[in-house]
Amino acid sequence: MTIQTDALIIGAGPCGLFQVFELGLLNIHAHIVDSLPQPGGQCAELYPEKPIYDIPALPVVGAQELIDRLMQQIKPFDPQFHLGQQVTELQPQEDGRFRVKTSTGTGFDAGSVIIAAGLGAFSPRQLKAPGAAEFIDTSIHNKVIDPTRLHGQKLAILGGGDSALDWALALCEQAASLALIHRREDFRAQPASVSKMQELVAADKMSLHVGNVINVLSSDGRLHGLELINRGGEKSRVECDQVLVFWGLAPNLGPIADWHLELDKRALQVDTEKFQTSIPGIFAVGDINTYPGKKKLILSGFHEAALAAFGVQQHLHPEQKVRLQYTTTSPIMHERLGVA
Repeated sequence: MTIQTDALIIGAGPCGLFQVFELGLLNIHAHIVDSLPQPGGQCAELYPEKPIYDIPALPVVGAQELIDRLMQQIKPFDPQFHLGQQVTELQPQEDGRFRVKTSTGTGFDAGSVIIAAGLGAFSPRQLKAPGAAEFIDTSIHNKVIDPTRLHGQKLAILGGGDSALDWALALCEQAASLALIHRREDFRAQPASVSKMQELVAADKMSLHVGNVINVLSSDGRLHGLELINRGGEKSRVECDQVLVFWGLAPNLGPIADWHLELDKRALQVDTEKFQTSIPGIFAVGDINTYPGKKKLILSGFHEAALAAFGVQQHLHPEQKVRLQYTTTSPIMHERLGVA
């Protein structure tokens, strides 16, 4: 069976979910496909407890909480989710529509396609040192699902970006000990986080180690430490019983790379009027796209989704004049939102 839809969104992360909302305001119904088994993208899969501080009107919001709020916001528009499947084929048709198929055989006849696939078919970079494989997901983790399970543990956190520093700061007081391990002295995290980390190191509340992990130490089936080597060839050991690896994602565009869309460094080129790709009717929002001045922020993705929705409307109904209506005062907007 082929499902007909005005809009097909590829990716159910924050930008894909907000795209549903912006399309719904314009009375455009959407279906969403995502390779993960639940909505939320990286926020739900990799760091559900991570605090986010740059969402307007929310001084702080957990990543999973943000997804939950977005899911509540799009309820009036009844989006149809197709989870646990990847879009494998996308073929433009002569009438301007698109024939789409997924890895599970689901077919779509879509009037427009919005790609909100983040970094594509991503996978977290794993610790591959000798001895690591047997402890993946038991003592070596790429995400924190329940921070309370780490309280009182000897922790080692690997990485130098925001995720590594955020969790080091969040877990420092609750851990029996915490070692932050980074391959170089420079950090990619926010300067304020780096400064706070350095203060905690100076106060002996956590330790900082510069080097690479060359061995996972264990005995009787239990992980008990990591062996490191620095640039000078000196080896050292860090005691730990739980390891958090925050080395980012290994991006893989997957089938998207075969859809004849113009790319720039593995990102989809778009315009900044409606965030349309090189193929009319295919749009891209969020981390998957690129344009002059692009900033990979959720906030930016929300802006892109709003303008892309108007681009979709223009593509679907070129004969209609696009009218901007405000949710505060428009009776039509109130009706679509279910506001009394």
